[in-house]
Amino acid sequence: MPELPEVETVRRGLSRVTLYQPIRGGKVLLDRSIAHPVSIEDFLSAVSEAEITAWQRRGKYLLAVLTRHQQPAGWLGCHLRMTGQLLWVDQSMPVSSHCRVRLFFDDERELRYVDQRTFGRLWWVPPDKQPAEIMTGLQRLGPEPFDDEFSLSYLQSWFKQRQRPVKNALLDQAMVAGVGNIYADEALFLSGIRPKVQCDRISQARLKRLHTSIRKVLTDSIEAGGTTFSDFRDIHGINGNYGGVAWVYDREDEPCRVCSTPIKRIKLAGRSAHYCPSCQK
Repeated sequence: MPELPEVETVRRGLSRVTLYQPIRGGKVLLDRSIAHPVSIEDFLSAVSEAEITAWQRRGKYLLAVLTRHQQPAGWLGCHLRMTGQLLWVDQSMPVSSHCRVRLFFDDERELRYVDQRTFGRLWWVPPDKQPAEIMTGLQRLGPEPFDDEFSLSYLQSWFKQRQRPVKNALLDQAMVAGVGNIYADEALFLSGIRPKVQCDRISQARLKRLHTSIRKVLTDSIEAGGTTFSDFRDIHGINGNYGGVAWVYDREDEPCRVCSTPIKRIKLAGRSAHYCPSCQK
């Protein structure tokens, strides 16, 4: 699943090419890709002739702010889930069999939502509602990793009473929004903590390193355009570059980049966790 750096990469790309251009119409090729409203006709009517004035990100969600005739016209929301992609292409480009939604712009350009496994969703949120009222997953999100709210003291208070593996805690979107399997593994490596260590047994010094490492790996990946291990592409269809420099993720049995010990992979709550047995304790 695309995580914070991948979604942020898409947000930045969309902000460069789609702002202040009217959506001239669209086609929905798979009805269930639209989570709200129920009527596909209502969805297309709501976004047609609206302009995108800003792209926002909340966790792994994307939100486009819409206006029409300089008046609020709601929001266009998107969650890419496992295999979703938003691609900015020429309308003449052949339409993939996995294309689910097409939004048309001037100059024969279009924004395509492509999703092989069809888990992703799009929403139109009316202007008299807040996005979280319609996109209810937003209600369960914790602070953004780069926000002041996600402080060391916040992390300490969250971990203090929790007897669960630290890797599982980092995947909890109610604790911190946007961190997933890839960057949890990477942050734990940089902080020297094994994935199975219980939250309430991590010292303050190691927790401080973890807090710093979460922000570092996310920043590094955003600068590299995200990670591509399977389906992620930016809006122009280009792979992310972080995967080639990952410390441990998806590197089972490969030598650690620091000490050359083979990287191990274990299962925690049904998810893979990668770590170095020598560098992480």
